[in-house]
Amino acid sequence: MGALASTILLVVLGLILVSAGIEDARTREIANWKNAAIALLAVPWWIAAGLSLWPEIALQIGIALAVFAVFAVAFHFGMMGGGDVKMIGALALWFPFQPLLTMLVIMSLAGGAITVLMLLDKWLRRRSEQPEIPYGIAIAIAALLMLREPILNQFT
Repeated sequence: MGALASTILLVVLGLILVSAGIEDARTREIANWKNAAIALLAVPWWIAAGLSLWPEIALQIGIALAVFAVFAVAFHFGMMGGGDVKMIGALALWFPFQPLLTMLVIMSLAGGAITVLMLLDKWLRRRSEQPEIPYGIAIAIAALLMLREPILNQFT
């Protein structure tokens, strides 16, 4: 599998991310099949990208498990939804360590901005209930920003 397969897989991932972000904005949920598709599509991505089973793929899986565990703790304390945690863990299968860290920072900044907007909306509408933050939007934005490089810059 070559550059064409890599590009197709990245475009499919992008479409799933857009769909998940929209779904989270509308329903405050992310379908399990979308998170499963993100995780399962990492396997052909690894093949298309030429990753070796050891140590590269093993490292990706290890990092993804660690990221999932960290965000599962956030879920346990009610800081994130289950779909968000699954999506972050699935995306960790795609990104090497440094781009993953960049994605997490962008995700945090976007999530903070969305939270501020949701709190402002709550204040303007004079509502008393706490808003449910659609963090899937922030995750999708961050991942899409990380994907733009391999899709748009084929000469690196």
